[in-house]
Amino acid sequence: MDRLIDDLAGRLRDGRGLLGKRDIAGAVAALGLDAGSAIAVGDDCAAIPDGDGHLLLAIEGFIDAFVAAEPWFAGYCGVMVNLSDVAAMGGRAIAVVDALWAADDEAAGPVLAGLREGAARYGVPVVGGHTNTRSARGGLAVAVLGRAKRLMTSFDAAPGHDLVMAVDLRGAYRSDTSTNWDASTAAPAGRLRGDLDVLAEIAEAGLCGAAKDISMAGTVGTAGMLFESSGTGGRIDVGSVPRPEGADLARWLASFPSYGYLLSVSPRDTAEVVGRFAARGIAAARIGTVEPGTRLCIADGRHDATVWDFAAAPLTGCGARPGPAAP
Repeated sequence: MDRLIDDLAGRLRDGRGLLGKRDIAGAVAALGLDAGSAIAVGDDCAAIPDGDGHLLLAIEGFIDAFVAAEPWFAGYCGVMVNLSDVAAMGGRAIAVVDALWAADDEAAGPVLAGLREGAARYGVPVVGGHTNTRSARGGLAVAVLGRAKRLMTSFDAAPGHDLVMAVDLRGAYRSDTSTNWDASTAAPAGRLRGDLDVLAEIAEAGLCGAAKDISMAGTVGTAGMLFESSGTGGRIDVGSVPRPEGADLARWLASFPSYGYLLSVSPRDTAEVVGRFAARGIAAARIGTVEPGTRLCIADGRHDATVWDFAAAPLTGCGARPGPAAP
């Protein structure tokens, strides 16, 4: 049994999703985005103080191969993943812009159709962008502006907090080999919008100060990004992770779930937070703890295995934010 958890840790450590996040460290260093930056770097969105709240600015770029293989879904994801970033910080989206490169109008068509469908289903307008339909290579980037009354950040996970996972299991993998779990495209539009609002409601109720949406780094990799930004370590009990019936554990831990969040919650508020998700049919559970130290670990009840040690090597290079926690 001990060897199984060690092997799982190794697979996650060497997986494409987690290693892809290491690209961030080079950009952070090259741009000088260190702890002295005016806007703390390492969150799901840039949080810009604005009156009694914060403007939230999120952007996602998409790998060429993904846009070529699934152009409609790439356009749809341009909206979906950015809205997830805004929600993870306790915000509500305002508007979408995109930048699209394609060989011609025919190639651009499915991407734009997916973008339009995503914007319509989530109720957030596309208000402009950039289009080039004479490009030798296709590409897509989408940005979203939002606003939060009260922030949840990547910097305020604290030792002693519970790590709570919330994920929509009412979906399916896009293919037999995909790690993209689609719980969005077939869901009712009203439910999609209401499910995102749960995050803002939790933030505004003061039930959570730190959260992150589960990205292509998967559940474990996203936890690592949260711990690194907060200057903590943490542990995930893999047996407590909500997952679809019959899903392979290693695949699921590395999957992008379309609606999935990790929240650092004071134990006194855990039941309330879990209950708010459960009331909407979203699977939620305490899956681990935030701990002192520098290690991201997974455990099976008998044995711990280290997936990453931030003291040995940075993951994203986005360290803990100085100063007081967000209000």
